[in-house]
Amino acid sequence: MQRRRFMKAGLATCGTGLLNVKGPSFAAPTGATPPAGKPTAIPLGDGSLSIRDYLSREASRITNRALTAYKDPAAWRRVLPERRRQYLEMMGLDDLAPYGQRPPLNVTVTGTVERPAYRIEKLYYESLPKLFVTANLYVPNGLNAPAPAVLYVCGHAGKQKTHYQPHARRFAELGFVCLLIETLEGEEGRGYHHGPYDEGWFHWYSRGYTPGGVELLNGIRGLDLLVQRPEVDAKRLGVTGVSGGGSYSWWVGAGDERVKIVAPVCGTSTLASYIYDRTLDSNCDCMWWINTYKWDLTDVGALIAPRPLLIADSDHDVHFTLNAMREVYRRLKRFYTMLGSPENVHWVLAPGAHSYHPLSRTSVFSWFVKHLKGENIPPEKIGDVDDRPEAEESEETLRVHVNSQPAGSRVKTIQDDFIKRAEPPQIGDAEELKTVRGRVIAGLRRTSFAAFPPTPPPVSLEVEHEFETQDARGAIFHFVSEEGWKLRGTLQAAQNATKPVPAIVGLSSPGDKFERTDWWGGATAEFLKPIPAPWARVCMELRGTGESVWGETLEWHLRRASAWTGRTLASMWVYDTLRALACVRELPQVDGRQIALAARGQMTVVALYAALLDGHVSTLILEAPPATQNAPSPPDGQGDALEMLGCLRVTDLAQVAGLLYPTELVFIGECPSTYDWAQGLYQKLGAAERFRRVTKLADWQSL
Repeated sequence: MQRRRFMKAGLATCGTGLLNVKGPSFAAPTGATPPAGKPTAIPLGDGSLSIRDYLSREASRITNRALTAYKDPAAWRRVLPERRRQYLEMMGLDDLAPYGQRPPLNVTVTGTVERPAYRIEKLYYESLPKLFVTANLYVPNGLNAPAPAVLYVCGHAGKQKTHYQPHARRFAELGFVCLLIETLEGEEGRGYHHGPYDEGWFHWYSRGYTPGGVELLNGIRGLDLLVQRPEVDAKRLGVTGVSGGGSYSWWVGAGDERVKIVAPVCGTSTLASYIYDRTLDSNCDCMWWINTYKWDLTDVGALIAPRPLLIADSDHDVHFTLNAMREVYRRLKRFYTMLGSPENVHWVLAPGAHSYHPLSRTSVFSWFVKHLKGENIPPEKIGDVDDRPEAEESEETLRVHVNSQPAGSRVKTIQDDFIKRAEPPQIGDAEELKTVRGRVIAGLRRTSFAAFPPTPPPVSLEVEHEFETQDARGAIFHFVSEEGWKLRGTLQAAQNATKPVPAIVGLSSPGDKFERTDWWGGATAEFLKPIPAPWARVCMELRGTGESVWGETLEWHLRRASAWTGRTLASMWVYDTLRALACVRELPQVDGRQIALAARGQMTVVALYAALLDGHVSTLILEAPPATQNAPSPPDGQGDALEMLGCLRVTDLAQVAGLLYPTELVFIGECPSTYDWAQGLYQKLGAAERFRRVTKLADWQSL
């Protein structure tokens, strides 16, 4: 946790610039092919990968695949509408209304500050009803015609309007109207960006929520505000910002084609680097999207092309590696060249740390003047910001709300209702259930389980060892779940079994302890022990349990890293379980037509989804299932990992249970009241006896 907090503190250092440095105007001249970055390829060994190597490999595949499918402009134009739709969906804005059909902005000006060259209007607007965005609008004095405008999106500095004011002032001095907008975490809003990062709110992933989506929306509505101003030429709009604002510059430029020029500063990385180099550990949750479609940043950049794009970075940035920056530019340069506009993308690399520098600032000013005003003024002559203390406006001067935000503000709670969650479906009969179940499964495969391998490798069942005890015989076996993952299972059947028997498959849980005396199944074997013959008992280790266990202190990183690559720990476990069921059906001792699935605690979530997707589990046994996936975890990430990308937009646990009808459901011990919906559905469909509550597992076969 100390490393995270140190890195987070570093985000606030980006601002008006700390070093007085000089360098070339652009790192690569127009038409040049920049050198390729160091490849992030992970070799595949004979056994299982470590979880870090696996995620690095998958992230590298996403980065390496980005933009490779488009060989000519016509091919890109054909897919562009769908790509933009996918992008907005991953940001949580798939229901964004067109301009003119959005809720009123209700712009409120709370004060005006007059200065010789410009005035500052202190205002707020509503990007959604009661979602207030605080802003300062810098308007040059003496405008004789509508002027070009800049949307300046703030980064993670604590006092944002104060911290970033030199940039807005300089834009106004250069003749631009500049709207500087604060983030959810701004000094007057104090909402939340760092949900999984700091708060343990990993259920944001299940909701399909990223704070980057809110910042994208706030930026789009900021553009709405600008185009309604008489001082603004709506055909000449640009967006820029640094750090978090650098990322939002990518987001807004990709999401709104009204933007004619984009200049992200210190907000550039590949997914491969985020995971392999672990730079995501120092980056906010707003810096990525819900990666359903497994995109890289260059995929987002392609939505900006061929509009002018200036990427500005620092060569000693603690949050992004130089190789990653270079790779993003290299790929986008090639893409812009394919579209016939290589001159429209540039990369500026300034020396120093994660921050503005005179080179990056003046390059941005020069870029905006060139593309929005038609004037060629090189960076060394454009003039830099005036960051002298005596030129600064005070925090009080720039404050929008005198005391507090207006009543009913959603800034602190927008994460709870920004994404609409699925309601329990209305099901009248078995035919309606089949229809709903098909729709839910399709939705889950498209969102939560989109990272499942499209062509799974062979299960490659290998029996490693057979054993006998006084009253049982069994085997230890391995199987391939996914490329690079070999998992372990153990089978124990009655000594006198002479033909294939039904089997109960128990899922091992993270943290299960293995003693020398119960090496063949550990806590899972102990859980299944009450199951009598003729049932065979199978203990399955999923990745992260048993032989492939990883340390608890890695959980925080893994839960974020897996989500950024389009999967979660829970969705990987679901896939492992489906593969385990396929493997068990190949065991000669097992009657594959009668297989029960049993799990405890957080693994009951895995069992529910696996049973739904498998469709052939005869009985599902659940001990201590969670009530919902819409629940937080401890801040250190070491709690139950229940999240699956966007699953709550499709369903929730109790609904999954109900959709399993007519599968026998057995709840051991306490059953949360949320499952009353599933029990009621079973009763409605005439199978009340197949929804059972028992005190202990031994009661299942004895009743």
